[in-house]
Amino acid sequence: MSERYDVLAMGRSSIDLYANEIGVPFVEIKSFAAYVGGCPTNVSVGCRRLGLRSALLTAVGDDLVGDFVLHFLQKEGVETRFIPRKPGRRTSAVLLGIEPPDKFPLVFYRDNCADIALTIDDVRRAPVRESRVLFLTGTGLSREPSRSATLFAAEEAKAHGVPVFFDLDFRPDQWPDPRAYGLAVRAILRLVDVAIGTEEETKAAVVTDPAQVRVEHSQITSPEVQGDLERAVEALLGLGPDALVVKQGARGSTVYTRDGQTIRAIQADPFPVEVVNVLGAGDAFAAGLIYGVLKGWDWHRAARIGNACGAIVATRHGCANFMPYEHEALRFIEERGGF
Repeated sequence: MSERYDVLAMGRSSIDLYANEIGVPFVEIKSFAAYVGGCPTNVSVGCRRLGLRSALLTAVGDDLVGDFVLHFLQKEGVETRFIPRKPGRRTSAVLLGIEPPDKFPLVFYRDNCADIALTIDDVRRAPVRESRVLFLTGTGLSREPSRSATLFAAEEAKAHGVPVFFDLDFRPDQWPDPRAYGLAVRAILRLVDVAIGTEEETKAAVVTDPAQVRVEHSQITSPEVQGDLERAVEALLGLGPDALVVKQGARGSTVYTRDGQTIRAIQADPFPVEVVNVLGAGDAFAAGLIYGVLKGWDWHRAARIGNACGAIVATRHGCANFMPYEHEALRFIEERGGF
């Protein structure tokens, strides 16, 4: 395999049905817009629009929804030839209500979904060794055979010097027990170079008591996960990553790095915007961060363009379909005072 990719993203994909009526309670929604979504799928599109060569390893069913997802990705220029069809399984779906600034009820349809059926053999056929970055997510660890496939992909990348970026991506209703999430995340972090997550996801990754996690509409909600963020950061960095990047929404982001026993915190300021929909903003952040790292930028500059990409998507209606292009992100930053 001679091709060289900047980013190989692995994990879930879906058709996203997002409410057209903004600010309307879910039970009163009358229509939805159809987009493409799923954390690694969004990241693959975000990276492509930023000018990186991206490939996606997900799986779709032998169905029209799979056709819908693949058609969009092909138009975007994301490499899809490593995406298998899974006969007898369905391409997953997500429904979302949009009630800004802070209520976004989410419903997953992932029973018998195709992407959770990714296997070690699917990974072996993918360009893990030929990529500059491998991007993985927590949801990929939630069930077999995807769990083993995700771990195998991380091992392959580590063995061949490919940096592994891992989004904590905690979707509580995809796990039988919050403790299972933490166990799986802590197991893979020894193979991870850069971990990315929200404050709530970072704390959830060290939870041993399920009562500590409060969930509403499949999302972690305030007061969210109880506990000390600093202790969680220290615990996760102690497992192996070079950096843990914490997304903090309107407060920007913080990159934590370890130098021996000292943890350094690098704060990247936010770009204030009027929020329409926060779903997808974190994936746009990850795409921007990866872009900056592959450009050779320092952590502050890379996190700032991540913040910018996230802010742009937060002002828009959907996820993958609304990722910013490179010129948009750079202009957005320049208009707000630069890096």
